Amino acid sequence: MIRLGKLTDYGLVLMSYVAKGGQQSLHTARGLASQSKLPLPTVSKLLKVLLQNGFLVSHRGHTGGYSLARAAQEISVAEIISSLEGPIGLTECTTDVSGICDLEPSCPIKMNQKMISQVVRGALEKLTLADLIHPLQLIAIRDERGKLVPGISRISGSTQ
Repeated sequence: MIRLGKLTDYGLVLMSYVAKGGQQSLHTARGLASQSKLPLPTVSKLLKVLLQNGFLVSHRGHTGGYSLARAAQEISVAEIISSLEGPIGLTECTTDVSGICDLEPSCPIKMNQKMISQVVRGALEKLTLADLIHPLQLIAIRDERGKLVPGISRISGSTQ
């Protein structure tokens, strides 16, 4: 099973709350904990990591808080996941780090696994934080051979 860790999931949730307010709005750790119903220590830990990775900007003072460092449409879901989870890959041998798996030199499916990981990574790179805060729908498009290929499209109009 391909699964994101809880902290990564929570990080995406927090970033979506920050993004809903727009790039200029300020959010406190306590406010985000209240909105997301996550424990304040978890929120504080994630905000620190997201700040260190350049997704958020910290504003000091009585009216301070956190805001997006870039526009939500400029932040890919892949970037956020990578900053919290590490390199995106379906298996250890499909990340950019080599030598982790003993079977790597003789694995018969390594190249196919790499291609599958690239497709998954590519889909996550195309999906932005701005997309994440809007309802999405699964669509099917036809490729050059006429086969139906699944895709994702934003449902216009409302935010989640």
